[in-house]
Amino acid sequence: MGRTHDAKHTGEDLPVELTDPAIFAARRERLRAKMAEADIPALLVTHAANRYYLSGFELSDSQCNESVGWLVVLPTGRDLLMTDARFTDAAKRLWPVEDTLIYGAGKHAALAEVLKGQGVTALGFDPRAVSVFDHEALREHFELTSCSGLVEDLRRVKEPAEIELLRASCGLNHRVMRALTDVLIPGMTEAEAAWQIERLFREAGAEGLSFPSIVGVNQNAALPHAIPGDTKIARESLVLVDAGCRLDAYCSDQTRTVWVGREPSERFQDTKRLVQTAQKAAMQAIRPGVRYADAYKAARAVFEDAGVAAQFTHSLGHGIGLETHEGPSLAPRAEGVFVPGMVVTVEPGLYDASWGGIRWEYMVVVTDSGCVAL
Repeated sequence: MGRTHDAKHTGEDLPVELTDPAIFAARRERLRAKMAEADIPALLVTHAANRYYLSGFELSDSQCNESVGWLVVLPTGRDLLMTDARFTDAAKRLWPVEDTLIYGAGKHAALAEVLKGQGVTALGFDPRAVSVFDHEALREHFELTSCSGLVEDLRRVKEPAEIELLRASCGLNHRVMRALTDVLIPGMTEAEAAWQIERLFREAGAEGLSFPSIVGVNQNAALPHAIPGDTKIARESLVLVDAGCRLDAYCSDQTRTVWVGREPSERFQDTKRLVQTAQKAAMQAIRPGVRYADAYKAARAVFEDAGVAAQFTHSLGHGIGLETHEGPSLAPRAEGVFVPGMVVTVEPGLYDASWGGIRWEYMVVVTDSGCVAL
């Protein structure tokens, strides 16, 4: 468990709190209580990050069209870990052999044989994380009940050890962002800059990027998810950089927009100041009991007062943890309220296709009385 660059998690590089099997067992017990409330007798967990959160087994699937394995959370507490022969040894390090199913080609039938032997004939599943193929194969053996968000609801509120890992990941991100003045050199292409940013993360100890780095020069910065290309950094230009890393399984995500050159343009300075004012307003709004949508509205109100709200084209932010984008969403119509322990991004931006764009992003943790930037 821990670093993911080789998809083998040994537990040697994470805090004791997150390598102790009791942590994962406690999470499954909290999940079992939610399952009982929803009248779900057994839950099939197929989403990789959820599997890892509940078991410590394999944060990522090895291929986008393959599954490293599934976890079945059972009312008895004898939860079943399924995987194939490639991961037998990895599973043995984490899970009792008697509660491990090593499957071959017929994994659906193999699962049915084990569970029906325990009297389990019904399964809850997340329709967002089960393919149509698997659903069709499973319903030959089980009564299936669709249920979404049970594990994700647990993951929204981070444990203290998780917050410290996110703080460390974010700290590495800060180091890379502070180095941008040395990285972004006139004449360098966006793609070259993105590669240098990835090198900085790797050399500083990150096991990988949490998402492909975004680098946009001038008008390309008006694309919130610009793909770095051949556009070169000019001697007097704005450059938007959105980058993050994965450190000990937990993600960071930060955006900065900088001026390359001697004298930032007046528009750049005014727009940056307005974006940062909107961000501050949103952060002041974030506290326990406040609706997610109200944090978005606090930022948008700043832009409305300035007459540029139409240039704010995305949500305020999102939760972050084992995945770069996870709940909650800070969208205009998002349902729910902040509670202590949530970690979210706050990233307002303004975009004009004829000129460029500016975004500024912090990761914040919700406290008992407000929020604090990591």
